[in-house]
Amino acid sequence: MFAKRTKWNLQTNRLSEALAAHRAAGKPLIDLTISNPTECGFHYDEKAVLDALRQPAALNYEPNPRGLRPARVAVQKYYDERDASRGRVGLDDIFLTTSTSEAYSYVFRMLCDPGDEVLIPEPSYPLFEFLAELQDVQLRRYELVYDHGWQMDFHSLERAITPRTRAVVVVNPNNPTGNYCKRVEMSWLNEVCAARGMAIVADEVFWDFGLKDEEKRPATMERESSVSFAGNDAALTFTLSGISKICGLPQMKAAWVVVSGPEALQSEALGRLEVIADTYLSLNAPVQWALPKFLEMRRGFQEQLLARVRENLAELDRQLAQCGGTERMKVEAGWNAVLRVPATASDEDLALRLLSEQGVYVHPGHFYDFEREGHVVVGLITRCEEFAHGLALAVKAL
Repeated sequence: MFAKRTKWNLQTNRLSEALAAHRAAGKPLIDLTISNPTECGFHYDEKAVLDALRQPAALNYEPNPRGLRPARVAVQKYYDERDASRGRVGLDDIFLTTSTSEAYSYVFRMLCDPGDEVLIPEPSYPLFEFLAELQDVQLRRYELVYDHGWQMDFHSLERAITPRTRAVVVVNPNNPTGNYCKRVEMSWLNEVCAARGMAIVADEVFWDFGLKDEEKRPATMERESSVSFAGNDAALTFTLSGISKICGLPQMKAAWVVVSGPEALQSEALGRLEVIADTYLSLNAPVQWALPKFLEMRRGFQEQLLARVRENLAELDRQLAQCGGTERMKVEAGWNAVLRVPATASDEDLALRLLSEQGVYVHPGHFYDFEREGHVVVGLITRCEEFAHGLALAVKAL
């Protein structure tokens, strides 16, 4: 009596079972995978956050499939203040959603008939499998390769294209590898997608969290090596983001998709998306009215988070320098670091051993579809003292 698309293997994997048993037994645990910023001791202006949700205008119902105008103006301003997006994002190009997951569902549903294909990067985070299956979309993968930093494998992407390919997903910067899409890669993607009638779906939730020296410059200055897809007009493009990462407010459930591209394609996409969004009208009024204030507050949160990420990265490099065999792979942005470790056992076996022997939890590489063994992923927003202690235990056992 159930749909085939929801026939998932719901059996718990070994590591999840071990983690649940570890917690149930009350054993000490240092979680080096934390990604929820509200659990990490960052300071939020509680009064300002709550006051933003108490606006009288939220008592009125104003159904707008794109989202309330003041909220979209705030999103437009966010892009106007960023790098090369200045002036390239129109107010009517923006659709508000409750999450980037919902934005993906809108875009997939609009672009794909059942059985059509979308290309996704490998490695990347595991959410795509569920999003695709729920929309009856098939996934094909293109590789990110590591050579003095992560980059797209153009040949891999071209080999993955079939007559049923409708879009290429670019996570910019990618999670967990932390690499931005470079200008040469964007130019090549535009050329390929425009020629083959495919769209670009750019997930930019971590865009603001650059770690290189050039990323420390003011947001109004354009990055040299990477560029946002917002406002890209060379191919039909859907740029996704939201306040879960930008403002550290995942509980407030506000995101958006920006539509750009050649005028005729953009116009048709906007019309189709409007029907989809009008069908659901999912984003609630209090959060929409609060969105301008939330985005205004983002810099205070981002400064705290980036300071911690940089401190934890420095500690990671310091500890790894004192032991052999483990390497931190280059990261340009984001909240994670990938470690290349000796592949003497499976990544899952290594994670299980660290949990059972040291009480330290890390993610094995296969969680993110790393092709080969010898990779673990650690989060970088854990409190610094806890991170340093957990890392020392883990490094000792590697």
